[in-house]
Amino acid sequence: MYDIEKIRADFPILSREVNGKPLVYLDNGASAQKPQVVIDAVTRGYAEEYANVHRGLHYLSNLATEKYEGVRGTIARFLGVKDENEIVFTSGTTEAINLVSYAWAAPRMGPGDEIILSAAEHHANIIPWHFLRERLGVKLVWVDLDANDEIDPEAVLSAITPKTKLIAVTHMSNVLGTVVDVKTIVAGAHEQGVPVLVDGSQATVHMPVNLDELGADFYAITGHKLYGPSGSGAIHIRKDRLAEMQPFLGGGDMIRDVGREEVTYADAPMKFEAGTPGIVQQIGLGVALEYLMELGMENVAAHERRLRDYARTKLDGLNWLNIQGNSATKGAIFSFTLEGAAHPHDISTVLDKRGVAVRAGHHCAQPLMDVLGVSATCRASFGLYNTQAEVDTLVDALELCHELFA
Repeated sequence: MYDIEKIRADFPILSREVNGKPLVYLDNGASAQKPQVVIDAVTRGYAEEYANVHRGLHYLSNLATEKYEGVRGTIARFLGVKDENEIVFTSGTTEAINLVSYAWAAPRMGPGDEIILSAAEHHANIIPWHFLRERLGVKLVWVDLDANDEIDPEAVLSAITPKTKLIAVTHMSNVLGTVVDVKTIVAGAHEQGVPVLVDGSQATVHMPVNLDELGADFYAITGHKLYGPSGSGAIHIRKDRLAEMQPFLGGGDMIRDVGREEVTYADAPMKFEAGTPGIVQQIGLGVALEYLMELGMENVAAHERRLRDYARTKLDGLNWLNIQGNSATKGAIFSFTLEGAAHPHDISTVLDKRGVAVRAGHHCAQPLMDVLGVSATCRASFGLYNTQAEVDTLVDALELCHELFA
């Protein structure tokens, strides 16, 4: 049984008030709140267990190393990966995609080579490829949304040419909540010898993901959306792709031997994890993923589908509300504007006065804003602890906005 009240009690911040109103936190698409077990793990990590990892021989270093390295296996289990050595720790998806850009893509791409992107990408899955466009002359090939506001896998696959070196695509739009059929994209791309990178920042929060079945070459996740600490994350990189990568960052921990004339690198994944890492952040992420696995991602997904359907019905009843995105595969993420002159920032401010936290702006997805024909939207993004009563509070607050700006 999915006991929502028990789950909400695990998140201390949900009991606070904002502007004299109970907090309704609907900004999970940006960052999710943290359960007490994660807060306790981070506090304990700094207060009782902190030391640098890997090279120490004393008790605290060994303890920190054991806990830190244990997270690699936790992430592998969460993502359905058999070999935990295919998990590279990062500070989040942004670093993960930049790692692939510098360590895998840059050494094997040149002028005229092509990278296929969708119009639904977050800037984190756009800017690293623009770097290659600016510095190496790589061409970015864009695939637009179809009439259902979805990314058609066949449109992606039909964009492949002999010059295509990579497809980089989101698994779930952070703006529209649209789930992309990346399994079909991966299978079709591999038939043509094209690797695929998937931004899993949103998808892994809302639904079960099994990467051994999905087959993507690169799959990035970020901890702060997964109810873990900011500054934590990872990327799954298939072993054959790891073997093709050059180190991106150089420093401690990523070497086996250093001399005046040469250096021998450590084996992957350590080869791509230079310097002192976010030890406590990663330990906190491991605890967050254990929490999610205990709840069961199927159960989380079912709860959020119920919220999505309820919210869709309630929001559809507001005929002055413009909801962006009509996909049937939509998750519990709603981007919207109001008819008239109300800017999303104004809407967000009014909602905040009622204790409702939403995000307003372009959501780091300006190419998608261009497709939608808007400069910004408000976004209500639901998580595992949100309730139907909070949907009602959002609707009441939106009705107030309509009265103020009509």
